[in-house]
Amino acid sequence: MSEKKMKPDTVAAHAGRDPQRFSGLVNTPVFRGSTVLFPNVHAYENRDPDDYKLMRYGIYGTPTTFALEEAVAKLEGGHAAVALPSGLAAIVAALAAFVKAGDHILVSDSVYQPTRNFCDKRLRAFGVDTEYYDPLIGAGIAGLIRANTTVVFCEAPGSLSFEMQDIPAIAAAAHARGIPVLADNTWGTPYFFPSFERGVDVSIHAGTKYISGHSDVMMGLIVTNEQHWLKVRRAVADYGYCVSPDDCYLALRGLRTIGARMRQQQQSALEVAHWLQARPEVGRVLYPALDSDPGHAIWKRDFSGAASLFGVVLKPASEAAVAALIDALALFGIGSSWGGFESLAIRADPGKIRTATRWNPGGPLLRLHIGLEDPADLIADLEQGFGRMRQAG
Repeated sequence: MSEKKMKPDTVAAHAGRDPQRFSGLVNTPVFRGSTVLFPNVHAYENRDPDDYKLMRYGIYGTPTTFALEEAVAKLEGGHAAVALPSGLAAIVAALAAFVKAGDHILVSDSVYQPTRNFCDKRLRAFGVDTEYYDPLIGAGIAGLIRANTTVVFCEAPGSLSFEMQDIPAIAAAAHARGIPVLADNTWGTPYFFPSFERGVDVSIHAGTKYISGHSDVMMGLIVTNEQHWLKVRRAVADYGYCVSPDDCYLALRGLRTIGARMRQQQQSALEVAHWLQARPEVGRVLYPALDSDPGHAIWKRDFSGAASLFGVVLKPASEAAVAALIDALALFGIGSSWGGFESLAIRADPGKIRTATRWNPGGPLLRLHIGLEDPADLIADLEQGFGRMRQAG
């Protein structure tokens, strides 16, 4: 059967596997190594520097690395992928591949804060001008493109505030001027958002999250179309990024179950989100999968599902009361990252970093990640948390 006709669950289960190559083993084994020996001088001295599937030195990967990269690229519908040691490393390498001193780039105002830090601190020092745009701009981004614009960077939905960007409209405007579109697709994942079908040229993932799925791996992945593959892959090589084959093995093992996990977590997230909408302490829930969300129509058009991460805007409450709510939770951990099997809750305030738009939700913001626990237990935990919140005033 052609891989293009296979459904995502089948691709996730089979891509990047060749059991007969490894004595019938279902999973590609862990290959550790630095030095790679060549059969003769001619083979060593005439190796193709742009053949990144050739075993030539450990920094460029081993069969374990290649298996993960192949599986992620096929699941998302891209040409090829490269693994990096973190999601932020993937963002850094992807942006660096397309910029030089004197360039101008357009970045969503709702972007992940470390992306913003890299643009404001590092790229600015290198002479690159970053302009932040309203994430709801859509085709209007054409009016911000300059003669020296080299990249449009998207993130849908927006980090913390969960605005849904119209990526196809943004991509059409950017491509009309020959500008590539980069997108942080960590929330959508290769499973729920077919980025290349929507106009994205370079898709970026924190594989730490849903791809690995077990909160035990640091991983980044960049998937590109054919046009931009070598530009990105050379940049990763130039920066010296490489990933442990042990981590690649764990991420690939997680990828095999991404569909089952994400479907269950989406179902649980919707149940919890609907319950929260009815709570007297809640102003609104920021989750594109909800019919009431302003970005629901775009999400429904462009995505096949939703991650289990969303925002909850509380009605006005003191910092002490919100802290009491979170501290009282027994099943929700307090910590960074998301996408694992465990639920998480933190306070957030994206208004502190916005420059192109204002963030004034009308109350404190919580970011919740719904894991694989029973949603009834999570709801009971939140209910007792709200009780502590009321007691704290």
